[in-house]
Amino acid sequence: MIKKVDHIGIAVKSLTDVLPFYTDVLGLPLLKIEEVESQKVKVAFLQAGETKLELLEPVSSESTIAKFIDKRGEGIHHVALGVESIEARIREMKEKGIRMIDEEPRPGAGGAQIAFMHPKAASGVLVELCEKKG
Repeated sequence: MIKKVDHIGIAVKSLTDVLPFYTDVLGLPLLKIEEVESQKVKVAFLQAGETKLELLEPVSSESTIAKFIDKRGEGIHHVALGVESIEARIREMKEKGIRMIDEEPRPGAGGAQIAFMHPKAASGVLVELCEKKG
C-alpha cells in the first residue's frame, strides 16, 4: 500500500528567508520552485536522501498554509506517503473508517495526485496520500 515517505511539507512565511538554511547550511539540493495556483502556495522542492522536503509559502491570505501559519506558526505541516492507485487507497481508508478531507484525488505540486486524511485520524498528524506518475 505505502511505497515510501514521499515528502514532508513545511509551512514557511518566506522561501527567500528560509531557503539559505536548507541549501547553504544543510547542503540540500534545491530541485525546483513552482507555484500551485489552486492551493495558493509557492513550493520549493529539496532533496533529502530518498525523501523530499517541500517548503510551502502562502501566496494569498486565503491559502490553507497561510491559515495554518496564523494558527500554529511555521513548521511541519504534513507527511506525504507515496502510494499507487490513489483512488483505491482513498476507498480503502474510507472502508476502514478513516475520515478523509479529500474524497477524490486532486492535483498537487510536482504533477502529483493527492488526498489528505483528516488529522484526527492520525493523532493530530496531517497525512497526505500522494501518487506520482512516471
